[in-house]
Amino acid sequence: MIPMRGMNPRRLQQMMKQMGINIEELSDVEEVTIRTADREIVFGDAQVTIMDAQGVRTYQITGTPEERTRELKIPEEDVKLVVEQTGASVEEARVGLKNAKGDLAEAIMKLRK
Repeated sequence: MIPMRGMNPRRLQQMMKQMGINIEELSDVEEVTIRTADREIVFGDAQVTIMDAQGVRTYQITGTPEERTRELKIPEEDVKLVVEQTGASVEEARVGLKNAKGDLAEAIMKLRK
């Protein structure tokens, strides 16, 4: 909730309701995970608050984050395409794609013989 010195919490809640703002605490949250292409941020002790302001929902996560790196998944179709375009072996194509973070054009340019 929004901290307001000297303001009655009940009065503050009434004012927010009049402005169309509702705040809800999610209960029983076990874990929150934020995934990007190369890492995950995991909150095992997460507390999640949802603020709804005139139909726009905002989620606030508090807790202790733990960062984990993710292994890049390379689709077999991409590996085959790099092999066809460069003449590289399957393993070379896979390594090239991982080094290029999955970017087909970059992997092909670097492996072209």
